Amino acid sequence: MGTLGDLSWARVIAAAVVMAAALAIAVLLRLLTGRLTRRAGDTRWAWDDLAARLIRDLAMPLAVLLGLWTAAKVLELPRGTLDVIARVLTAVTILVVSLALARLIAASVTSIAMARQGVAANVTIFANITRVIVLGIGVLVMLQSIGVSITPLLGALGVGGLAVALALQDTLANLFAGVHVLASKTIEPGDYIKLSTGQEGYVVDINWRNTSIRTLSDNIEVIPNQRFSDTILTNYHRPAQDMSVLVYAKVHYEVDLDEVEQLLIRVGHEVMKDVQGGVADCNVLVRFDDFNDAAVGFHVILRSSEFGDQFAIKHEFLKRLHRALREEGIAPPYWHHRVALDEPSRANGVPRKDELAF
Repeated sequence: MGTLGDLSWARVIAAAVVMAAALAIAVLLRLLTGRLTRRAGDTRWAWDDLAARLIRDLAMPLAVLLGLWTAAKVLELPRGTLDVIARVLTAVTILVVSLALARLIAASVTSIAMARQGVAANVTIFANITRVIVLGIGVLVMLQSIGVSITPLLGALGVGGLAVALALQDTLANLFAGVHVLASKTIEPGDYIKLSTGQEGYVVDINWRNTSIRTLSDNIEVIPNQRFSDTILTNYHRPAQDMSVLVYAKVHYEVDLDEVEQLLIRVGHEVMKDVQGGVADCNVLVRFDDFNDAAVGFHVILRSSEFGDQFAIKHEFLKRLHRALREEGIAPPYWHHRVALDEPSRANGVPRKDELAF
C-alpha cells in the first residue's frame, strides 16, 4: 500500500473516517440538544433551560475536538507533534468551556435578578462583570496550559491596570456608581424615577456605564451612573408602588360644602372601583384648603396602584365630577367681577370707594 510521507494511506483513511464520525456525532448532538432546549423552554423552571443551553454549547465543539485528537492518535504522528496538538486542543477546549460557563453564569445572574425584581428587570451590569471575570480566568488557564507563565503577566497587568484606571476615571466612576446603586437598591429596573435635573421615566436597564430610562412619551434617555451620586432623586416606587393622587378643583361660595364633600367622596369611590389602576378599598379624602377671588378650592386625594395610572384616574374623576355637579345643579365657579357706579360718579369719572363693589 502506498504511503503519504511517513503516513500510510490506511491510517489517513482511518483518521478521515474518525473525523467524519465525529462530525456526524456533533450534528446529531446538535439536533438532540436543540430538541432538549425546546422541551426545557416549555417548563416554568428556569434552571433546566440553563442546563440545556450549557449542554448545547458544549456538545458539538467537544465532539469535534475529541474527533481531532482521536484522528491525531490514529495517524500515529511523532511524539513532538502530538504534544503540540495536545496543547493546542487543550487550550481550545479550555476556551470553549470558559465561553460556555461565562454564558451560563451570566444567564444565572440575570435569572436571579429577574426573580428578585420581577419580569421587567433587565440588569446587564452584573451579567457583564460576571462574564468578564469568568472569561479572564479561562484565558489565564488557557495560557498556562500552553506553557505561558502567567506570573509576569499578572504583574504587568497590575502595573498596566493602574495606568488604565487613571486614564478611565470617568468610566470606572460610572461602573462603581452603577454597582453601588444596585447594591443599595436606590433604584431598580421597573421603577419610575425623577431627577432634580428634570429627567424622569421608568428605569429600563442599568449597565456598566449608564442607566436607560423610558419616558412617558416612549423615548429612551441615557443617564451616566455617576449622575445619581450628585443629584436629588425621587423614586415613585419606593417604599411602595401605590401612591396618592391629588386632584384640585373649585366650587362656588354659595354651595353647601358638606353636601359637596359627600358628592366628591361618592364620585371618588366610583372612580377607584371602575378605573384600572385605582385602589378600590382606599379611603377617599377631601380637603378644602383655600378661599380665592371666586370660589372655594379643594383637593381630592385618591390612590393609584402605580405612577402611570394616575393620569387615567385624574381624567376619569374630572369627567365624572363635572357630570355630577351638573346633575346636582351646581354651577361651575366662573371668574367674574361686579362693578356698581351711580350717575354722579360716572360724570366725574372717579367713583367713590363705597360705590365700588367686587
